[in-house]
Amino acid sequence: MTRVLVVDDSQFFRTVVGNALTDAGYTVETADDGLEAVGTAETFDPDVITMDVEMPELNGIDALEQIMQTSPVPVIMASAYTEANADATFDALEAGAVGVLKKPDGSGSRNIAHFVDELEEKIERLEDADISELALTRTTATARMTRARAEQPATERSATATQTSSVGSGTGTTQADISPAGPAGIDTSVEKPTVPLEESTTATSTADASDEAGPTIIIGASTGGPKIVEQICSHLPRSLGARVVVVQHMPADFTARFAERLDSRSAYDVTHADDGDWVSAGEIIVAPGDADLEITTVADGSFRVRLIDSGGTIQPAIDVTMNSAAAAIDDTLCGVVLSGMGSDGAAGIESIARAGGHTIAQDESTSPVFGIPCQAIETGCVETVAPACDLVDELVTATAGDSDD
Repeated sequence: MTRVLVVDDSQFFRTVVGNALTDAGYTVETADDGLEAVGTAETFDPDVITMDVEMPELNGIDALEQIMQTSPVPVIMASAYTEANADATFDALEAGAVGVLKKPDGSGSRNIAHFVDELEEKIERLEDADISELALTRTTATARMTRARAEQPATERSATATQTSSVGSGTGTTQADISPAGPAGIDTSVEKPTVPLEESTTATSTADASDEAGPTIIIGASTGGPKIVEQICSHLPRSLGARVVVVQHMPADFTARFAERLDSRSAYDVTHADDGDWVSAGEIIVAPGDADLEITTVADGSFRVRLIDSGGTIQPAIDVTMNSAAAAIDDTLCGVVLSGMGSDGAAGIESIARAGGHTIAQDESTSPVFGIPCQAIETGCVETVAPACDLVDELVTATAGDSDD
């Protein structure tokens, strides 16, 4: 029987959610703040934790980091959408939380019953998922590094601010280790250029813009994926001139903030998709959490996107975007599937492979949840399986190689 620890400073929320999960057959324990959650996680040994973000005594992020050090377990963040809370939620995802659920906001369109239904579904899917112990071990290392940096004096922090841990490497790496000159002579620096894209690329062709189109990359991810998406976007070389679509399973109220976060950390220009947007070289577009994104018109080195409701159970659906890309894109195309539950993306990977595109999947050892990559690999259509720390290199190798042909 699945054991669930519900952590929230609202007694009403703890009681209602706890009773609902108990009625559904789960064994439930509760904690009213992060400090109590750390101790309860050790004694109760839960299979899953749902954790509020903002709490007294010890907030959800600090509690998450401590739990990952002492008793690693899948943690789902329960967050009310505010600007501050959204940032904190993404910090929690980076620290190792496997997912996020939006708490009821009192608007009437979403109540606590909706939250409980979604939580039960996510718990059930986590029960069936392959949670990588190695990924949890790496999360522990990341948490320790985060805490060590927080405890450093400001002068020491500034001296080590350029250091980063490569997700999936198992050891600390410096920025220089992660971002050297990449394959095919591509510069993998991430600083936003101050010159126009066409001046920063290596392309010298005088042909029509449509002949100079950079590669199109479709990235699909779900549970455990946001931090890997962020890693890819922050290290993808702008000189590659790629056109990128990110399809991340995430509540609608968070995808716009996710796009802003990616934009602040990427050399690419990142936007949240609107119906009819055009995507050109050096741009990343993030699918909204309440619609499916299709690629439609392709012209002058750019493509146009359309937001639709495909009638599926998941929005945004990775398959919808990848299938449309396979049908519309004649230039270099690459599909990438990352950590997540379920099989969304497997059919899309098949479509991209049939269209002659490249296909890459995150490996099991660095996927917090190895559902989506596993299902894609089992189609037999994945060319490359790589750990998180090698995904950018594999992307550059595949797509820059085509552009040199």
